Amino acid sequence: DCCSTHLIDGDGFFDISGLETFIKEVKLAECGLSYAVVAIMGPQSSGKSTLLNHLFGTNFKEMDAFKGRQGASDSAFLFYGFFNGSIYTCFLTLLSMNFIRSQTTKGIWLAHCVGIEPCTLVMDLEGTDGRERGEDDTAFEKQSALFALAVSDIVLINMWCHDIGREQAANKPLLKTVFQVMMRLFSPRKTTLMFVIRDKTKTPLENLEPVLREDIQKIWNSVPKPRAHRETPLSEFFNVEVVALSSYEEKEEQFKEQVVNLRQRFYHSIAPGGLAGDRRGVVPASGFAFSSQQIWKVIKENKDLDLPAHKVMVATVRCEEISHEKFSSFLANEEWRELEETVQSQPVPKFGKKLTSIIDVCLSEYDAEAAYFDESVRSTKRKQLEERLLQLVQPAYQFMLGHIRSGTFDKFKEAFGSALIAGKGFAAAARDCTEYYMSQFNEASEDADIDQANWDSSKVRDKLRRDIDAHIVSVRVTKLSELTATYEKKLNEALAEPVEALLDGASNDTWPAIRKLLRRETEAAVSGFSKALSGYEIDAKTLDKMVSNLEDHARGVIEAKAKEEAGRVLIHMKDRFSTIFSHDADSMPRVWTGKEDIRAITKTARSASLKLLSVMAAIRLEDGSDSIENTLTLALVDPKTGPSSNRDISGDPLAASSWDEATVSKTLLTPVQCKSLWRQFRNETEYTVSQAIAAQEASRRSNNWLPPPWAIVAMILLGFNEFMTLLRNPLWLGFFFVGFLLVKALWVQMDISGEFRNGALPGILSLSTKFLPAVMNLLRKLAEEGQAHAGPTPPRYNNNNNNNPHPIETTTKSSAGMDEQQQSGGDHLSSSSSSSSGSSVVTSSVNGTEYSS
Repeated sequence: DCCSTHLIDGDGFFDISGLETFIKEVKLAECGLSYAVVAIMGPQSSGKSTLLNHLFGTNFKEMDAFKGRQGASDSAFLFYGFFNGSIYTCFLTLLSMNFIRSQTTKGIWLAHCVGIEPCTLVMDLEGTDGRERGEDDTAFEKQSALFALAVSDIVLINMWCHDIGREQAANKPLLKTVFQVMMRLFSPRKTTLMFVIRDKTKTPLENLEPVLREDIQKIWNSVPKPRAHRETPLSEFFNVEVVALSSYEEKEEQFKEQVVNLRQRFYHSIAPGGLAGDRRGVVPASGFAFSSQQIWKVIKENKDLDLPAHKVMVATVRCEEISHEKFSSFLANEEWRELEETVQSQPVPKFGKKLTSIIDVCLSEYDAEAAYFDESVRSTKRKQLEERLLQLVQPAYQFMLGHIRSGTFDKFKEAFGSALIAGKGFAAAARDCTEYYMSQFNEASEDADIDQANWDSSKVRDKLRRDIDAHIVSVRVTKLSELTATYEKKLNEALAEPVEALLDGASNDTWPAIRKLLRRETEAAVSGFSKALSGYEIDAKTLDKMVSNLEDHARGVIEAKAKEEAGRVLIHMKDRFSTIFSHDADSMPRVWTGKEDIRAITKTARSASLKLLSVMAAIRLEDGSDSIENTLTLALVDPKTGPSSNRDISGDPLAASSWDEATVSKTLLTPVQCKSLWRQFRNETEYTVSQAIAAQEASRRSNNWLPPPWAIVAMILLGFNEFMTLLRNPLWLGFFFVGFLLVKALWVQMDISGEFRNGALPGILSLSTKFLPAVMNLLRKLAEEGQAHAGPTPPRYNNNNNNNPHPIETTTKSSAGMDEQQQSGGDHLSSSSSSSSGSSVVTSSVNGTEYSS
């Protein structure tokens, strides 16, 4: 499926026929522009072919890691040793094998990637730095690398993790020459350079990637460029990607899993956002063979790809080795490892001095061993070693600065809070604490500086200052919010209930009293609020705004309470009407005796309710007068007092949605709402008035039992003789008295006055049914009383031991009249009569109520 072909052999021969056959087999000509080319380059025996086979499903030839030397044999020795009575069996196998890195891939091989869309071609380049071509003959390596960059959309640069930072192993000279020649020979195209770091160590990829990117950028900056591209950035021609893979021999399963994840990135690689999504100058697939052949021809004829001098090469390799050794020794330094471990959890005293000393020792050892090599190479490698060391220790330096920053910030917060608790002004406390602890940070950061590095701690310092400023702002906002809430709460307590009481007792002085209350409480709150804000050193504009907001809150409390009370205005109107209508001037409940002027009382009560309605109609927090009350009075209470001509012209004055004297925002009840509320109020109070009138009429009828005065005079004149007869004969007087008592008892029992209240005929019919039972009940009670008096007399009490003797028995009966309740709007009418008799008791019961005479 992969259809591999040997595109360019080890002698530089381009196999055009093999390429054309390959293109036909993979049907490349049918792809148009929908194809991609991937190449891999790197040191010899670095596992390039192995990576490609796992990544793309190709079958490039892989190198056997261990090749046995001919004639070598394995020797095994078995021996037994006795020690303290124990037998140890030891097997020692000595494998006489020679580890040989030999050239597996020669020239350039081309294959088709299996199962990846779009059609992807992959080129396996001959490894660089191979022993077969010799020390100086690296022209083919550079030519093949230049060919790969010119033809491919994606170039994989395979390198060992431990080679990062080296000169030759990391292909730096090679890339530098390739960049320079490519820009001179070919039109620029966007190529993706993917650095594949093999056998990744414990060093995080985040630490390795910046080194690679920095090296590529330095190479780009150092390459001479044509005038048209002198200012062109690297990103204009190349996309740089970095990935890391585990060891294939030691962590095969992890390696395969990572390769599978990497393979996903090559799907749809030429789509927007893909690895080669922004490529340029793509050759159609049908011209790929001819284009590749011409590019290789141009590269072969190029004269600028000269090798560096042998002396420089040796110096480069040896200085690189020395640099790597010193770097490794620095990593193994116990003092540095202890310092690095400690600084991750806590600050280290004299951090800068300690680390500076360790780095100085490492660089001094390098200078001693590399003293006789080429000066330029030696200086370059020393600088690179120093950069690697500084890059290694920079995280520890950042940890140290972080500890200093966090510790300083914690101390600032504690000191700032203590200053505020002690009563110091907010602005002064913030200013003094900030200046002091920023100076403390500067001193501590200078102690952590490393002499070899020119690092700037301004970013950490700026972050500390931002944290301090943010904390100050947060505390300031919290304190101001608490202060504002405190004074708003005081205004709520000072205004809400008094305003409610004033509105409940609405009168002409209600709103003037509310305005006076508002001014007094607002001035007191503003005075205290301004004094409390003086320690914050707030500018005049902000202070005026906060004071204005507090004043608006006070007005808002009154307006909210007014709106709340306006929603219950009908209840307040009915309560006020009931209070005035049902109570007299002394606040005593009225008894409708028939002498009260109900019309005048009703008008007074309704006028008071209308006064409450007019007060509730609008909010009047500004000085001035209005005619709302007069308008309501003329329209609702006295509609006939106004001139008829005016009514004809203006119509209903309440047929409007707003008052002329009040804005919409200050209107609580519109004229239409007032009219509707008044109509509902009248309907709900009519019943109370009618009940009062009925009670008054009933009281008049019940109290009108005496005959006219002329009849009384006539009775006295005509009955004078009979009266004198009664005086001369006391028996008749007693007879009439007993008869009066019996008639009175029957009158009370039968409730004659109550029966005739509903009319003469219904009263007569009702009395006719109740007369005989009442007489029988009266006779029965008399008989029972007579039997009680005829019984034995109880024995007397013994008075011998008492200073004040008690009477033997006293029988006294008292009689009381019946209370008569009238249903006249809650008012009651009462009448009672009583009489006493020492010798007789008459008791009757009607409807479960006993009456005695």
